[in-house]
Amino acid sequence: MTISLPEVFVSNAAVASIVSKEVKKGHLRKLGSRVYTTNLTEPAEALIRRHVWFIVKELFPGSIIVDRTALEHRPTSDGSVFLVSRKKRPVLLPGLSIYPRKGPGPLAEDRPFMEKLFLSCPARAYLENLSTRRSNRTLSRKELETRLEMLLQGSGIEALQNLRDEARKISGKLGLEKEFKTLNGLIGTLLGTHQIPMTAEISLARVQGKPYDPKRLDLFQSLYEALANTNTPDRVIEHPGSALPFFEAYFSNFIEGTEFEVKEAAEIVFEGKIPRNRPKDAHDILGTYQIASDIGEMKKCPKTDDELISILKRRHALLMHGRPEINPGEFKAASNQAGATLFVAPDLVEGTLRKGFQWLQGLTTPFQRAVYMMFLIAEVHPFTDGNGRCARIMMNAELVAADQIRIIIPTIFRNNYITALKVMTHQNRPDPLIRSLDFAQKYTGLIDWSDFDKAHTILQATHAFEDANTAEMIGHRLILPSS
Repeated sequence: MTISLPEVFVSNAAVASIVSKEVKKGHLRKLGSRVYTTNLTEPAEALIRRHVWFIVKELFPGSIIVDRTALEHRPTSDGSVFLVSRKKRPVLLPGLSIYPRKGPGPLAEDRPFMEKLFLSCPARAYLENLSTRRSNRTLSRKELETRLEMLLQGSGIEALQNLRDEARKISGKLGLEKEFKTLNGLIGTLLGTHQIPMTAEISLARVQGKPYDPKRLDLFQSLYEALANTNTPDRVIEHPGSALPFFEAYFSNFIEGTEFEVKEAAEIVFEGKIPRNRPKDAHDILGTYQIASDIGEMKKCPKTDDELISILKRRHALLMHGRPEINPGEFKAASNQAGATLFVAPDLVEGTLRKGFQWLQGLTTPFQRAVYMMFLIAEVHPFTDGNGRCARIMMNAELVAADQIRIIIPTIFRNNYITALKVMTHQNRPDPLIRSLDFAQKYTGLIDWSDFDKAHTILQATHAFEDANTAEMIGHRLILPSS
């Protein structure tokens, strides 16, 4: 060949004769009208999808990406792309159908895209999607409501207000005054200033005062499905004793950075000796122990979402009563995060807990319910502080209520536990979390908790108190006690 050609290209008069010859020689392959490739092996649909915007801009220069394509930023599931263009005829290629239509040209608010195209501004895209002229070109009313709710969740009230202001400004230029009236009503209803019927579940939840985080529900559903399809253990308590609630409280606080020597913690819990220099830390351990050791309290498990909210707030108030500045028993008023994990926004906490509880009701074994309950609370992170401790209390309550052995997370096992939570949150992989908690429960069940000193000795012998990072460096791990 005498010229260099890209993998996928659109032929023109300058190269037409060369392209024709190279196709006959088998050096090029035709994908569709004027569209060719130098790739002779990859399936046509895959090639076209990978180069979709290059093809669109070369076949329809000067066009505007509109309708549902302007909001989805990709072809539909059947490969459709919608444009406003001077050209009238659609172009059909393997895996890609480009449909041009008449319409107003680029507005000042529309954005240049891929050198030869324009992308509708968000306000134009919403207005045109509310048009009923061609339903296959537009998103449904439910889909638009969902997108507006997600914009509100992700970018705040101001983003919706700016969208409405821009739509008001350009609706006359587009001849879409009626569509603006609808959009204004939808936005106003989500913001509480209008009241029009909503159709999407997520927007209805907002109107009813129970908005929720749909991304978290995807995680909850994945965990639910994994747990429901897992043969979970049935571990009846064999070695009950007063030492177990103590060490549950001790390790649960140590994980969160409230670190005491075992002797100091025992004096706080059993003798009421509160260190003058660390009264709040001491009350954290004491509050956790008071709940964990109260069998009557630990046998209370929610049967409804109302009970979940009530029990959760009551236990948090007991747990964190030594820290009035964090409003014990009240859901957070500001967002919180740990590392790269941004937890559920304050206004979505209660709705997300209530929605998430629906999956819990479908789980039957104590271990399934315990794992799910812990992740539900940990992932929502409903309080300013004390969320991890609350999540583990709620987890173990599901086990205590069924006379099953609790799950403790020894200090050395902290990284295993935290990593499993992160993998669930960021990769939607339930198995590491299920396996780690299964191992932790098995470990807990092999210790005789009836004698404090004996339990302490076994915990020491199995490396339970070692710092997780240090243990990793020297090759230590949590050892299962001899049964």
